[in-house]
Amino acid sequence: KKFDQSIRISLSENLPKLRRSLLQAPASGNKIKAKTHFQLGLFALEKNKKDIAVIYFGQARKKAKKRRDKDQANFWMYLATKERGYLQNLVNSHDVNMYTLIARDLLKLRYPKTITPRISRSKVYHFDVINPIDWAHLKKKIFSKDHDLEELADRYKSNETIGHYTYIKAKASDYKEIYYPMPYRKAMKHMSKERQALIYAIARQESRFVPASVSRSFALGMMQIMPFLIKDIAKKRKEYIDLDDLFNPYKAIEYADFHLNYLEKWLYHPLFVAYAYNGGIGFTRNFLKKKNSFKPGSYQPYLTMEKIKHAEAREYGKRVLTNYVIYLNKLGKPTRLLPLIKESTHPEKFR
Repeated sequence: KKFDQSIRISLSENLPKLRRSLLQAPASGNKIKAKTHFQLGLFALEKNKKDIAVIYFGQARKKAKKRRDKDQANFWMYLATKERGYLQNLVNSHDVNMYTLIARDLLKLRYPKTITPRISRSKVYHFDVINPIDWAHLKKKIFSKDHDLEELADRYKSNETIGHYTYIKAKASDYKEIYYPMPYRKAMKHMSKERQALIYAIARQESRFVPASVSRSFALGMMQIMPFLIKDIAKKRKEYIDLDDLFNPYKAIEYADFHLNYLEKWLYHPLFVAYAYNGGIGFTRNFLKKKNSFKPGSYQPYLTMEKIKHAEAREYGKRVLTNYVIYLNKLGKPTRLLPLIKESTHPEKFR
């Protein structure tokens, strides 16, 4: 397939990171990665080249290895063409993500069932949930291929280890089974449903509810809070804290709740709060101030969401917002994702 010459020239001028992959690729595009095709599709849409965009999105879908990336391409093919068949492809996806939920909103369908286990056993006695060494050993077993994952999951089936149990069960199903556990209910009984849903949404994305998680950047605990932020919160609360205390899930929830109170003073939408939780409030406020960020317009707010330069924050926001909607429904507050996303382009409705 031939590349549109004007798109090639514009890309070489405006998207230097894509220049090599585009201009050096053979006409078939066999050496261009799925993500590059997707970005080219977005750029073509911005230039009102819908036919070219559909070609790129089609290539992105074809080359995508992850189901979520295929869903992303299908969603944008729908936006470019308005052909409802792409929505049906999204409904048939086994994954629960922003794109599949919006498709169900547009088709006025129920959301897919997700699993929230109810477990009678309170704890397991051979495992310390607040010990990161124990978690490291278990994680090694999970990915070693030397253990039957279903049997391993049963060994960790308890309320205290529900994060570990659902982590193993999801992997055992090759992530076809979608788990949304709801632990530590007593720690949240004083909170609004919106705050409970946001904490659950963040914890699911950050750690899958594993209390002793430690990231490569040394974020700690179930809520993955950085050491400098832990110390800052402790100072504001006028209390002493050892960093190891954040492996206690109740303390992690307490500190995350305090931090979310601060973020919500500045940010009016749960999507933006998610960006700030991951990328920092300075980063978030800076891109929100940009001329076309989250403003009404063609393909908005999705175009802004897909073009955030901070790749980790970009995907994090979409996933946390999806989790947030799922958890609001589980907490008894019927909520749809599409209206919530549309509200992000109308800041005048919020404080």
